[in-house]
Parts: sequence; structure tokens; C-alpha cells
Amino acid sequence: MAQLDKLIDRLQMNQEILLESGKNPMLKTDAGAKPMLNQQLSAQQLIPLVQEIAPMGIRAAIAQRKSSRFEYTFGGKTVVVLYAPEGDNVTAKIAIPGYDEEAAAPGAAGAPRPAAPGAEPEVNGLLRKMFQMGASDLHITSNHRPLIRLHGDMQELADQPAITPERMNALIGGIMLPHNASQFEDIHDTDFAYEIADLARFRVNVFLDRFGMGAVFRTIPMEIVTAEKLGLSKEVLDLCFLSKGLVLVTGPTGSGKSTTLCALVDYINRHRKDHIITIEDPIEFVHQRKNCLINQREVHVHTKSFANALRAALREDPDIVLVGEMRDLETIAIAIETAETGHLVFGTLHTTTAASTVDRIIDQFPADRQSQIRTMLASSLKGVLSQTLCKKIGGGRVAAMEVLFVNSAVSNLIREGKIYQIPSVMQTAKGQGMTLLNESLFRYVVDKQVAPEEAYIKAIDKQGFVTMLKSKGITINLAGLGD
Repeated sequence: MAQLDKLIDRLQMNQEILLESGKNPMLKTDAGAKPMLNQQLSAQQLIPLVQEIAPMGIRAAIAQRKSSRFEYTFGGKTVVVLYAPEGDNVTAKIAIPGYDEEAAAPGAAGAPRPAAPGAEPEVNGLLRKMFQMGASDLHITSNHRPLIRLHGDMQELADQPAITPERMNALIGGIMLPHNASQFEDIHDTDFAYEIADLARFRVNVFLDRFGMGAVFRTIPMEIVTAEKLGLSKEVLDLCFLSKGLVLVTGPTGSGKSTTLCALVDYINRHRKDHIITIEDPIEFVHQRKNCLINQREVHVHTKSFANALRAALREDPDIVLVGEMRDLETIAIAIETAETGHLVFGTLHTTTAASTVDRIIDQFPADRQSQIRTMLASSLKGVLSQTLCKKIGGGRVAAMEVLFVNSAVSNLIREGKIYQIPSVMQTAKGQGMTLLNESLFRYVVDKQVAPEEAYIKAIDKQGFVTMLKSKGITINLAGLGD
């Protein structure tokens, strides 16, 4: 269901829906005009709304800001859509055929013309400032000054005033799409992507807390970070050439999973000739076609759920499927089945080690199904990349990565339920490219890229990590551990 369908469903003969950037959607009748939504839509919001109901051949023209006319049918009702850009503004008018289209046409005599080009959304100023400072996140909360996350640390923007609840509503309400606004009203949380042309895309989470509305913006660079720039090993890149199987990238929130997955998809896009389907919430990195056809679908916009889209993907002739988040039992089960039926599936989980990832997947299932899932996972799981971001000495951050490849030994351990033995196999299989998290952290400390204290905080097996540091005569200045 397209996002404009709810508005179109209310349209009657001799009525017109008027969509103008910077204004509320209006329903024009003989009695006058009244708002259809209590929300102003920006040009960046209107364009994808109109594209969603346009025929494929017209969508490109809309994106290029070219005037367009087309028909659209929903629920047995056919409407005419007239789209016209003027400067920084866009206008779309929707009416049932038989209405005076010429009079309704944007810019026609007697019809209201688009307003003069206005200023961009106010929140863009904060986002530009954040981007110029090199921060990864912008945090805005009612009754607080804006904060940014710079090189992993939170930092207040002292030159900005505290944001009142009223201003917060204006900042965020001006960029939310109608379905996000509706979702926020229902559950007080929503996620979406927002883009400033020629600057960056941002992943946005809007929430409600005791102060009022708040939001977090995560920077998604326009330029895709390649696998080569990330320094991914040859063994990891070899996963991109598998014909089938399940590859998982795991780690806590903000650990760079999306960047790593993006680099792997980009590597496939450059080195294979296949069909890739991504299922994301929201779409973060935008991939251009190189050697592969890439269809990127956004949950709640292009599909109802991860599970629905993943189930439908089996009928869409994919070679590679990327599942942005394996949140629930149904999604995990379908992902494993998809990997078993001859597709390469990439997915993410919020686990911290390779072994805990295997445990998490199996534990999602009822006890009477776990034996079957162990068998399926033993044959379908091909690799797990568990990563965490560490602050670099001198600024910036670097990903410490634990790498598991499922060879015959690991496969047998999964099948037999001896997951606790996987780290031992990884230690003896370094020649195959496997790496434990402690070894990755230790290497960064020895190379003086990461401070020992920072690496210790990120380590899971802390006692084992301290032993490794002592073997090199390295001490850490944390209470009780510096002796």
C-alpha cells in the first residue's frame, strides 16, 4: 500500500488533493480547503511519495525535477496526478478524471502557484555542523543543548541553546514522512532515513522520554567505504564469492556493522554479475548499479516486515539477500532456509562474539526444534564477523574484529551442540584467517593504534586479555589492574 493511498481513498469527484512543499497536504472542495494531515511536507518528502505511485518510466523524470502527468489506480479508483517543480519547491495535484485538470494544473491560470523557494529544514543546520566536525551522531533532546558523538565521546554543542519541546516538534515534525508521524503517535518510536543532497544521509530514530520528543541522527556517508579501505582480509572477502550460505556480521549497536555489510555488498557489486536484494529498516547506504542489479527495500515503506520481504525474495530470483536485522524467530528461520535453498544471505545480530552468535540463533527456537536447527546451521552458516569500535590514539575509531569461518571442525561442534569449544578451534585455525577478538585488540595495542585501557574495556575475556598484555610487559592504568 502506497503512503498516499490513505489520502487518495478520501478523494471524491470535484475534489482535489494539493501537495505543496513546505505546506500541509490540503483537500480542496467547493466549500474551500482543509488540511488532510497536521504536518508540513518538504520537497525531499514529497518526491518519494509521488514516485511511489508513479509508473516506472516516470519515476526518473520526477527525481530529475521534470513536470509529469500520469494516472494511478487504487481500490478501483483512478486518479490523475500532475507533478510540477518550480525552483526548490515541488507541487503535486491529484484529482479524479473529469475534474478540470487544466485549471488544477500547477501554475495554470486561476490556480495557486507554488510558494517562493523557502529555507531548508531547520534541523539541517545542526546536521551540517555535526558533519563538518566529523561526528558520527547528533543527539537532540527536549530541554537540552544538542550533543554530538565525536571519536566515540559525547560532546555538548556549547554555542547552541537548549531546545524547547515546541522547537523540537518543529525540528523533527518537519522531516518526518506521514507514516513515521503516524507510527510515532502510536508507539512513541520511529526510524527513517533522511538525506541532505550532496552532504550525507542520516539514519534517524525519534523517541519520547520524560523531557518530551528526542532524536538521534547517525551519519551515513554518501561515499561508500570500500572493503579495501576497511582492510578486510582476503579470507573475509572470499565469503563474497560463495554461491550459498549464511554470513553474519554482529556486534553491539554503533559497532560499524552497517559499514562492513555495505563494503561487502559493494565488493560483490564490483566483482560479480548477480541480483542482490537488500531488506533494511531504514535504507542506509545507497548502492548504484555496477555489475549487479540491486533492489533495496525499506521495511514499513516498501514491505510490511523483514519476514514478509524475505519470504517474497525467494520469488524474486535473487542470488544474494541482505537482511538488515534478524530481529525475531520467524526472520531467522526464513534466513536459514533461504541460505539452504541456494542463496547467499548476509545478516546482522547484536551479539558480541562468534560463539555467542551461534548460541543466540539456536536459543531463539523452541527446545523441540533446536536439534534440527543445529543441523541446518552446521551446513548453512559459513562465517561470522563480530566487531566492536575502539577509539584510536590521536583521534578516530577502528574496528576490532573476531572472525569465524565454519570449517568441518566447527560444523561438527555446532551439530553436536559443543559451542563452547569453538574458541579453541579458532585459536588453532589462525592459518585459515580465523581471529579471536582478544587477538585483534592485542594487535592494535602492540601497534600503538589503541590504548591498552580502551582495548581492555572492549575485551570480552578480560582476564585473558590482561595475560596477553603482561606477556609483552604492557600495563593498564585501571584500578586493581596496574600492579
